[in-house]
Amino acid sequence: MSDFDVLILGAGSGGYSCALRATQLGLRVGLVEKGNLGGTCLHIGCIPTKALLHAAEVADSARESAQFGVQATLEGIDMTGVNSYKDGVVQRLFKGLTGLMKSRGITYLQGTGRLSGPREVTVDGQAYTAEHVVLASGSYPKSLPGLDIDGRFVITSEEALRLDRVPASVVVLGGGVIGCEFASVWRSFGAEVTIVEALPRLVALEDEASSKALERAFRKRGIVFKTGTPFQSVKTTDDGVAVTVEGGEVIEAELLLVAVGRGPATDGLGYDEQGVAMDRGFVLADERCRTNLENVWAVGDIVPGLQLAHRGFQQGIFVAEEIAGLSPTPIDESGIPRVTYSHPEVASVGLTETQAGEQYGVDAVEALTYDLGGNGKSQILKTQGFVKLVRRKEGPVVGVHLVGDRVGELIGEAQLIYNWEGYPEDVAPLVHAHPTQNEALGEAHLALAGKPLHAHS
Repeated sequence: MSDFDVLILGAGSGGYSCALRATQLGLRVGLVEKGNLGGTCLHIGCIPTKALLHAAEVADSARESAQFGVQATLEGIDMTGVNSYKDGVVQRLFKGLTGLMKSRGITYLQGTGRLSGPREVTVDGQAYTAEHVVLASGSYPKSLPGLDIDGRFVITSEEALRLDRVPASVVVLGGGVIGCEFASVWRSFGAEVTIVEALPRLVALEDEASSKALERAFRKRGIVFKTGTPFQSVKTTDDGVAVTVEGGEVIEAELLLVAVGRGPATDGLGYDEQGVAMDRGFVLADERCRTNLENVWAVGDIVPGLQLAHRGFQQGIFVAEEIAGLSPTPIDESGIPRVTYSHPEVASVGLTETQAGEQYGVDAVEALTYDLGGNGKSQILKTQGFVKLVRRKEGPVVGVHLVGDRVGELIGEAQLIYNWEGYPEDVAPLVHAHPTQNEALGEAHLALAGKPLHAHS
């Protein structure tokens, strides 16, 4: 008899959610982790970065308080205090998650694990067998060829989260989600920030209108960005770094943050040796998270696609239910919400206008943009942005794109509309509380349904 019904290699969002759901379904579960329970998201990703972003929002509120008639001043940023707040949030969540695992009867195997057989994982020399093995080993911050991370002047997001000071100036290499979030934090804290991005626009995976809106906001905030500008080299100087970009321009700063994405953490874990089908380090899995090996599954950042904690979390639940014979519905990758928690925020679900046109034909798609200028709560918050809807003509909404402070909180309703294939006419009669930013979603659907109220036709 195998040691476990399900043995999971990695205790990040995908791994621990799989463990919790599997034990809930009566399966014997083993969970292997060499680091801390909760993985990247909890300890060096989603949670600590969002804590920094909230501290940045507080700093901006103090700095700009006069516009609300409040007499406050920003005396400075105490990074010791900021880090204490950030780490406190992480530790409370970590303690809660650890207690939850213990209460569910999950066997937690702390140590370095590797796939050592078709259904076997060896943890620090001890082999364990299972009916099913789930690969959930996560990701690591990538760099570029020839660009060495020294952890002092050239850093990744992991070192950035441990900084004990606010740098005077930073070059952020990469204008995606991670790069834009750290650029936003450091600018709010008072640093001079320059983003270098090889692609034509910031957050290039988002709708073009969202990218343009973020770029306008960043320009207004004094964040310099150079798009369509590939990185060439970096040299360490007495004062920090000198970054050379294509064309020969040299940008000097105290730090270079390398934010060019995350790679799959699969090297040296035995996947190749056991015959797992892979591509550039990623584990190939089908829509049911099955690898090419029988009863070997893969979830989270090691599977090609969006590297988001909530994607891995849902995949983990899916695999547990699939193993238990519940035949869950496959996850629609386009239906996974995406949020960049910068100031302002960018959020989306579904297809961009361009993608919808490519998929259904340009003439079969229509889009509508509702400006947050017509939304009372957004005026109260003094934020600018929009709700953009993309639909198939006479059909459902296939994309929702949001820009503005706190719009990430609206993505819940937006993903329901997309995933339930809602028509504008379905959403328009729903009552949205006043005054909330949620009203902007309602107003946009009213307008797309042909009955605009607080929208200029």
